[in-house]
Amino acid sequence: MTAAVADEYPGVTTVAPRAVQRIAAQAAREVAGVGPDVRVEARVFADRTSLDVRLPIRYPAPVGRVTEECRGHLARRTRELTGLAVSAIDIVVAELTTETVAGRRVR
Repeated sequence: MTAAVADEYPGVTTVAPRAVQRIAAQAAREVAGVGPDVRVEARVFADRTSLDVRLPIRYPAPVGRVTEECRGHLARRTRELTGLAVSAIDIVVAELTTETVAGRRVR
């Protein structure tokens, strides 16, 4: 029954850049060593997308390893969730973060 409906109503599914940005940012947060404040800019073309990613990396994680794992994970998850091929992923390490919490100031 579903095939008949699909043949009857051909069309195109469009994924908004903002949706791709949110999906990619969440995917980046899934990688060990990536901090929570990920920023992504996406450009969407017909059947592909390109990503500009600003990553906070948790110190002392190895920057090269984390960025390469993140690049692969972003390509896979973005493809799985949007159906778009990822043509380019540019990563900028925006900051190195630590897990320390600021203590109380004593007077």
